[in-house]
Amino acid sequence: MEASPSYRDARRQVERKLGFGIHLAVYVVVNIGLALINLMASPHKVWAVWPLFGWGIGLLFHGLGVFLHAPGAAWKERLIEHEMNKHRRRLE
Repeated sequence: MEASPSYRDARRQVERKLGFGIHLAVYVVVNIGLALINLMASPHKVWAVWPLFGWGIGLLFHGLGVFLHAPGAAWKERLIEHEMNKHRRRLE
């Protein structure tokens, strides 16, 4: 039995939020580690801010995509639906 579209949408959104949470946790742990390495190895030269900043931009866009429902999400859903229809026609 196939799940209802609303259930699939809710499940997908929960998975996206969990994915963002994992991404955020890894970001925090890795960047704390980098900051500690930076402070212990070369405290006079601060380089750990660069990965923090660069990865932070990626994390920001990930969060915006998850929590603001970017307009591209509807476009992606249409493409997925189109591919599913093509697959169904091949099976018939």
